[in-house]
Amino acid sequence: MPLDAICLSAVVRETAAQVENTRIEKIQQPARDQVVLLLRGGRRLLLCAGATQPRLHLTALLRDNPSQPPMFCMLLRKHLAGGRIVSVEQEPLERVVTLHIQAADELGEQRPWRLILEAMPRHANLILVDHQGRITDCLRRVDSDMSARRQVLPGLFYRLPPAQEKLDPSSLDRAALESALAAAPEESQADKWLLDTFGGLSPLICRELAFQAGGAVDIRLNILGPEGRKRLLDRLERLLDAVRTGRFSPCLLARDGAPSDFTFFPVEQYEGRMERTPFPTFSALLDRFYEEREHLERVKQRGQDLIRSVTTARDRTARKIAHQEQELAATHDRERLRQLGDILTSNFYQMERGMARLRTVDFYDPEGREIDVPLDPLLTPQQNAAKYYKEYNKAKTAEVMLTQQLEKGRRELDYLNSVLDTIPLAEGEKDLQEIRQELTDTGYLRRPSKAKGREKRVVSKPMEFRSSAGLRISVGKNNTQNDLLTCKQAFKSDIWFHTQKIHGSHVILWTEGRAPDLQSLNEAACLAAWFSQARGASRVPVDYTPVKYVKKPNGARPGMVTYTTYETAWVTPREELVKELRIR
Repeated sequence: MPLDAICLSAVVRETAAQVENTRIEKIQQPARDQVVLLLRGGRRLLLCAGATQPRLHLTALLRDNPSQPPMFCMLLRKHLAGGRIVSVEQEPLERVVTLHIQAADELGEQRPWRLILEAMPRHANLILVDHQGRITDCLRRVDSDMSARRQVLPGLFYRLPPAQEKLDPSSLDRAALESALAAAPEESQADKWLLDTFGGLSPLICRELAFQAGGAVDIRLNILGPEGRKRLLDRLERLLDAVRTGRFSPCLLARDGAPSDFTFFPVEQYEGRMERTPFPTFSALLDRFYEEREHLERVKQRGQDLIRSVTTARDRTARKIAHQEQELAATHDRERLRQLGDILTSNFYQMERGMARLRTVDFYDPEGREIDVPLDPLLTPQQNAAKYYKEYNKAKTAEVMLTQQLEKGRRELDYLNSVLDTIPLAEGEKDLQEIRQELTDTGYLRRPSKAKGREKRVVSKPMEFRSSAGLRISVGKNNTQNDLLTCKQAFKSDIWFHTQKIHGSHVILWTEGRAPDLQSLNEAACLAAWFSQARGASRVPVDYTPVKYVKKPNGARPGMVTYTTYETAWVTPREELVKELRIR
């Protein structure tokens, strides 16, 4: 569910109790739409103004920061670093949260500041407002071309977003609620009426109230009847009372182990189709819910240039291969060129310079039919015959060269596809930088010509796991790490895993000189299947063999190896196993 006004009020209530009267020690901006306030006591307050996932909560997740902080981050550091959060307030039934902060200016005088999070999807923003009520700056500047109703620009006085023309259910008594329901069209769906009439309610809450009142999420008001309408208002009042008294129950809804939704009160509408997991705090719930989405978004933002570059190179290589395959197919008819040369050689007595064609018997035809052999009128008979022999030899040579080039091109295509598969595995800027280095070394990205444009080489670490039996398992996140693990770090007796004829990570089971147990072998194979193109399959073949049987051919691209004397395990990739075994 989106973080609606009611759910946000619960988050604000929880957060305010932990951050009010706390000093801001550091300010970070790990992503374009995210600001993290590092507070005294080790707490981290996340303010996210992303268009699809705006929110505010304490976070335990550590996020990689860019080497150069963005301008908005520098501005916040200038004005708010060392300041104290006085209070955290939410506009009534609006997704607008204000952090009131007291901070010293350049002269040491204490000044009040407001850091305002507007958590409306598609229109989310983070705005810094000074003591005069003027906007100092914001994450997203909104000019008159973008909005005629409300501009958000430095120097302008801050104004709240336009209020929705909806009723505040918390301010209405039972009679007012009954009056609003009586005025509703009879054919309206109960959930739609709730959503359109009252502010602060998400579609999930409206569907749940309708389900509890009438047994269906899409039930219509005329079907509810008097008793159903009474139950609908009873459930709405019960919800509002829980909000007023702070009786919230953070709960994660998951389908097939994947987070699908979240809520602040028990829901019944899914009737067992969703797994419900209670959480002690909203902060822990939101961390868990957005963890995977946030990772994918970071990779998409930071790795977009890599994906674009590799995709362009891959498509160019694929077109080149297709063209070469056509040329190779044309060489398969070269034998006919030699035959035509033989026919001309046998008929020199019938030929003379200036002829455009020779009609004669084709002695290669079992039926002995006549054919027309095209000639170049400017050439002698001997030169025409030599021309056909030359084209035959040229096609023969082309077949050899094209076969070699196609093999090289297919290896190149295979390598580029493997790079594309590794980009989503990147867990931070270091991993992406390592992939950039790899593409630069292999010639797919230009190396910066100026010294200031050259970045120091980085070396990121592979993912680390521990099997149920206590054996260490390492998984490479990119081709550079795959090479390092397999060709340099692993011992000959360690076990190497890789999906069979499917792009994926190199996985090393560190045996410590002992024979590994079957459970550890199976778990390492499951990891190899999960970190591959076959992640979504039900049964995946994974080859495994001691490292001594894995070789890297001379001149091979990063991550490309050959292996012999292997066994194959058929396993099912499972996300829960990955999370259970991971240690770093």
